[in-house]
Amino acid sequence: MHDESFKRALYEVLEDTGKRKVAARALRHLLVFLILLNIVLAVLETVPQIRTTFGQHLRFIQLGSGFVFVIEYILRLYVADLHPPLKRYGPVWSRLRYAVQPDAVIDLIGALPLLFVLFLPNQAVTVVVILRLLRFLKLARYSPALRSLVSAVVGERKALIGSSMIIFGVILLSATLMYLVEHSVQPEKFRSILHGMYWAITTITTVGYGDVVPVSNLGKFVGSVVMLMGYGLIALPVGIIASAFAREIHSRDFVITWSMVARVPLFEDLKATEIAEVSKLLQAQKVRRGSVIAEEGDVADRMYFISEGEVGIRLKHETVYLGEGSFFGELALINQSPRTATVVAERDCQLLVLESGALQHLMDKDEALAKKIFEEARERVAAGKKVLGELAEEELQQAGVIASADDLNAEPELSLEGDKGPGEKPV
Repeated sequence: MHDESFKRALYEVLEDTGKRKVAARALRHLLVFLILLNIVLAVLETVPQIRTTFGQHLRFIQLGSGFVFVIEYILRLYVADLHPPLKRYGPVWSRLRYAVQPDAVIDLIGALPLLFVLFLPNQAVTVVVILRLLRFLKLARYSPALRSLVSAVVGERKALIGSSMIIFGVILLSATLMYLVEHSVQPEKFRSILHGMYWAITTITTVGYGDVVPVSNLGKFVGSVVMLMGYGLIALPVGIIASAFAREIHSRDFVITWSMVARVPLFEDLKATEIAEVSKLLQAQKVRRGSVIAEEGDVADRMYFISEGEVGIRLKHETVYLGEGSFFGELALINQSPRTATVVAERDCQLLVLESGALQHLMDKDEALAKKIFEEARERVAAGKKVLGELAEEELQQAGVIASADDLNAEPELSLEGDKGPGEKPV
């Protein structure tokens, strides 16, 4: 039983799931630092003066980092059978399936340099240098932006292949024309279409080394046309990747936002399209560490979602901490009463804010949505949901806090009148 709890804790730290956010964040920062350090050292090690002066120190750092990456890879294999999609395959097959996933292959690449150094110290110098530089790929695990870029490229692979075929066709046609025009004038530089392709590639990519240039008038005309086409051809794949990357980022942010809104009890019975409409009302807000997000005594007229960072809610007897993915202030959308606690940013935060006025405006336009929210609010009052300071019971569960009977305040007082229509529910 103790081994299972240790394994579960190890999984939560390695995969950054569960409540061990601090340990997971520390491990992530350590690994990112080691990856960047190894890349810098692998480059500096190729400078003869640095290698001669600091060779032993560099080798010690590389070996130490290699041990960390090997241990990381082994531990990730050890907890692989706890991944939800892999649990059903058993302890052996789940690990084998995990080992062939892209992230695991990249982790293996990061661990291989140490094995080559220990067992093939002289025969694998070039391979070791390449593998050390390939550790850069491990950053994709810790960078959502890099993962989104990879997803964008993979998602638009057909369009990119199509644009590449167009570019190659233009290169081939340009090389052929230049060979026919310039071969008789410059037989040593345009000896074949293959030599013409070198000129076409440097011209279309706007590099223009100048070692091979047309000298005839017709050749200069062809070269001018090819140079102008080069700008449009290079912009084609760049535009495809840029638009796909922007779409991927937008989709990822929308999914994260949608899932956070869907967790709020007040909205849990809404349809996906209705949750999407509520999500559109959210406004981004950056808060620096130590800044007061909400002051005790202020009118509570908005709720907050934490997309990044951590906040502390200063209650009477304790401080409740909420991290990424949590929400607080849901009751502000139901009853705009004075706040009973001060909320402070414990770290730099990226918040999403939902104002009660914006939600009320949406409800005024959509009676069905207003009715569902109205009924949910009425049911919560009828069920006698208790409140601790700024937090409802569901919000306390996010922080792992069990409220004592003395600290629980009375249920929220909602000015909900039974004879009001669904569109007239006050927020």
